[in-house]
Amino acid sequence: MGVRIKDANMLKVREDVFDEVTLLALYKLVHKKWLSAIGGSISTGKEANVFYGERDEAGIAIKIYRIRTANFTTMSSYITGDRRFSHVKKAKKELIFAWTKKEFSNLVRARDAGIAVPEPLVWDRNILIMSFLGEGERAYPQLRNVELEEPAETYSQIVRSIDVLYNKAELVHADLSEFNILYSDKPYLIDMGQSVTRDHPRALPFLMRDIKNINRFFKSRCEVQKDTEIFHAVTGLNVAEP
Repeated sequence: MGVRIKDANMLKVREDVFDEVTLLALYKLVHKKWLSAIGGSISTGKEANVFYGERDEAGIAIKIYRIRTANFTTMSSYITGDRRFSHVKKAKKELIFAWTKKEFSNLVRARDAGIAVPEPLVWDRNILIMSFLGEGERAYPQLRNVELEEPAETYSQIVRSIDVLYNKAELVHADLSEFNILYSDKPYLIDMGQSVTRDHPRALPFLMRDIKNINRFFKSRCEVQKDTEIFHAVTGLNVAEP
């Protein structure tokens, strides 16, 4: 396809990642000069694989949602109720394409609000290309694998990100945890395909779940606020549980 393979193990990746639809989308992205090389695997998640790549010798992250094996039921629960995707058909392929577009849109909104997230560059079908968060060809570690020098400061930064995401970007991450935050000089939020708008019918329960996950991780590392205190401060709502 005119793309350089930087890692021979790429050729051994399962067919459920590089199926015919994915190869066609990849070809279009190469043809449009969005990538020039594909390297090794960065991560393998429940729904997608992420690979290191290059564009004009600059590092990029290539996220490929698996059409054959992605969890259709899980994706559908986050798409349903999102007014931006009310027109999407229930067919699995169309849902995954919508999911890819949804993550691109969510990253744009989060970045425009000043949140530290990967810069979304382009998407096509089930492929999303973003800026690479890492050094050399090694991605920044997940928060769970970092020995934090100042955990209280990192905790405050993440709580502020939750607030800004909700009030400025008008989004709830909906799957925030130590697995979906990378850390270097600061915490970076990743994996925003499932993120929902504030008017989503499950936005508030998702927000409370995010808050509880962050408090669970940090409570043995620093002093944390009560779940409800953060929820009230972010939303302005005075309820015991959404």
